[in-house]
Amino acid sequence: MVRKPIVAGQFYPSGKDSLLESIQQSFVHSFGPGLPGKRTDNVIKGVVVPHAGYVFSGACAAWAYKSLAEARRAETYIVLGVNHSGPQTCSSDEDWETPLGIVKCDTELVKEMEKDGLVVDNKAHCTEHSIEVQLPFLQYIDEESRIVAVMIADSEYAKWASMIRKSAENLGRKVVVVCSSDFTHYGSGYGYVPFERDVKNNMKKLDMGAIKYVLEMDAEGFMEYVQKTGATICGKNSVAVMINIMQGAKAKLLKYYTSGDITGYDNAVGYASISFE
Repeated sequence: MVRKPIVAGQFYPSGKDSLLESIQQSFVHSFGPGLPGKRTDNVIKGVVVPHAGYVFSGACAAWAYKSLAEARRAETYIVLGVNHSGPQTCSSDEDWETPLGIVKCDTELVKEMEKDGLVVDNKAHCTEHSIEVQLPFLQYIDEESRIVAVMIADSEYAKWASMIRKSAENLGRKVVVVCSSDFTHYGSGYGYVPFERDVKNNMKKLDMGAIKYVLEMDAEGFMEYVQKTGATICGKNSVAVMINIMQGAKAKLLKYYTSGDITGYDNAVGYASISFE
């Protein structure tokens, strides 16, 4: 079975040529990093990357994907998404289709994770966009990319991180983890208005408070900060899992801006790309 795209034509273009152009424009955008260079032996273990429409967050995402494009290839990309519609943490064992073709699933790794309690639920993945929007970027930087798609829906971040790390090690997989998350969703449209003045700087201050814990590799501190501030970080659980998986790595903030810098601050979402070496 193949998981069909559900947000092609909404979050990103539905045609192959227009999608490739959109991805390239994300790299060369004024907020972007420029087009990727040649691969090196540098090891990037993972990235945090936003999952909004490409016209909003594509340039930020490009920073993460440029770092991956210029690093050692992964055998499998483990993509940690959000379950926006349900309470279940689960994986998918289907291949995924985008306008650029089919992304193969690493079913052997999925089965290894299932042994340790990660449920396979393809139906849950059918309506979720947070993983799908990462795949065209992955295909752009690595035509042979394989994935394991995992939606994180609960706060048992230490449990899932240990399971994912153990499963990859059991199979000897060279994996890269892609954590799909936006940061603060501000405005009446999101039901979150903790301040009404100097929104741009206050949003940045709020998000940087959360990003500080990511850079310090402190999952517990990150989750406590989100709870204390009420920061509407949709992938907070995925980020906490990511921090735990990446223990021992060095985190680096590659880019931060918000959709407000593009469309205005009545309603705005924060975007960050973070790499782990």
